[in-house]
Amino acid sequence: MSDSLRELWLRGIAFNRAAPSDVLVRLLDRSAAGDAGLLMCGGRDLPDAVVDAALHHPDGVVRRELARNRYVDPARLAPLATDPSGVVRAWLASGPYPRHYVRWVRPLPDDVLVTLLTAQDASVDGRVTVDEIIAGLDSSRQIPLSFFRSMAGSENPELRIRATWRWESLTPAQRAGLLDDPDPAVREEAHDRNWRLDPERVEAKLPSFGPRYRYMLDTCALSPALVEQCFTDGTVLPMARNPHIPAYALARLARHPEAEIRAAVAARPDVEPDLMAELTQDPDEYVRLCARLHPFPRTWAEYWAIDQVLGHGPDCICPSGGPYTRSHVEPDVGPSPDWFAACAVSEEPVLRRVAARWPGLSAELVEALAQDDDEEVRIRLACHHPLAPPSLLLDVFVTREAHRSHLADLPAFPRTGWAHLIDHPDSEVRALAAADPALPDPPVEDPDASVRRAAASNPSLPPEALDALLSDPRTAEGAAANPALPVPRMHVLLDQCLNGTVTPPGAVLR
Repeated sequence: MSDSLRELWLRGIAFNRAAPSDVLVRLLDRSAAGDAGLLMCGGRDLPDAVVDAALHHPDGVVRRELARNRYVDPARLAPLATDPSGVVRAWLASGPYPRHYVRWVRPLPDDVLVTLLTAQDASVDGRVTVDEIIAGLDSSRQIPLSFFRSMAGSENPELRIRATWRWESLTPAQRAGLLDDPDPAVREEAHDRNWRLDPERVEAKLPSFGPRYRYMLDTCALSPALVEQCFTDGTVLPMARNPHIPAYALARLARHPEAEIRAAVAARPDVEPDLMAELTQDPDEYVRLCARLHPFPRTWAEYWAIDQVLGHGPDCICPSGGPYTRSHVEPDVGPSPDWFAACAVSEEPVLRRVAARWPGLSAELVEALAQDDDEEVRIRLACHHPLAPPSLLLDVFVTREAHRSHLADLPAFPRTGWAHLIDHPDSEVRALAAADPALPDPPVEDPDASVRRAAASNPSLPPEALDALLSDPRTAEGAAANPALPVPRMHVLLDQCLNGTVTPPGAVLR
């Protein structure tokens, strides 16, 4: 057995969806299995027995890889929050990898969040600090806003301090309570966080941000002097999106010579009727579109729901929040189900696209949007709604490359019905067709390696075909991942890989 075959067999078995726990657990021996077990721990759903074995594995690298697994229920990873290795805890806190390209990140359970946020010691290894772990958690998208709101009333002052991290998302009563908290440390933190809502403090503080100050102009309460400065130096677009901007400044922005500025104003929920009447007659088509949508964003939460769609093209891969969580002036509870339902039947395609992004939309409305004339409605429905029909997922996968990695991970993504695409010019599409169990003759000789690997993993292949495929480096990994591979044969292959025996594949038990 060559080293190349050994690595291919190990990787294939690691991702064989029919491999039982006793097979997969053998791959956790890193000294024998190399990286195959690590790839498995971080890159696929795992049976409970394998999760348990990895959670209590003596090798911290195994536990570390498990900590970033986005397929395992986060509640199962709870023991890693108190792992003796700070690196393991840091990886759990930082979330799935690569988190910047994962559209939806499941939140960690509240008890896990509390454990990570209140830890006093980082680890026995001293490689990371508590602050580093918490910083990773804060940017990981694993903390739901509901948790911050619940922390505002916690008996633990340390958790009340953490609640201030999402200051604008707390209710006015919660903010007032934290500003008057009996604990001086909580009061100090709340006062510091509250600066964005104090125009005088904003004016004093912004220069310290240097070139980065512009990104604050769409969220902070601005003093009259700062408003005039923005008009003078031309940094008006952030101001046009700022919920705290005074009415007189909004009127000036609505008549700005740049259409982009006028459109930003027209999209707001707080524009006075007379000003909106002007914007509905604007010479720019996009400004008029934003004005037509104006009756729908009655709240800032609804505004941000529309903003996540407006101006974003069909290949937008922006991360999904949970859901529509940016308001700044009111609690971010998100728009109501009735509002989304109204969007779903609107004549405006933009509003139907907004509805298609909401995972709570009814099955009846999902069925209608799946047949929508607007392609972007169908794309967003496929990418965001759990009831999107498999046929729609298939269509979007074929036509929109940007969404493929996300769609392929969805539970409803079809694994059959691809046979008619076996000659598709795109190898990524052919690979899925090659793995379709309904395909009578999987193309194991395709010129593309990914297609050959997928074809070799097709369970429709006869057992006798697997012998040759396992012996061929071009197809060995796919054949080892084939769910039709008998379990005794998996064990014998592992014996060869892990123990150095030399039983040829053709002699393996069936």
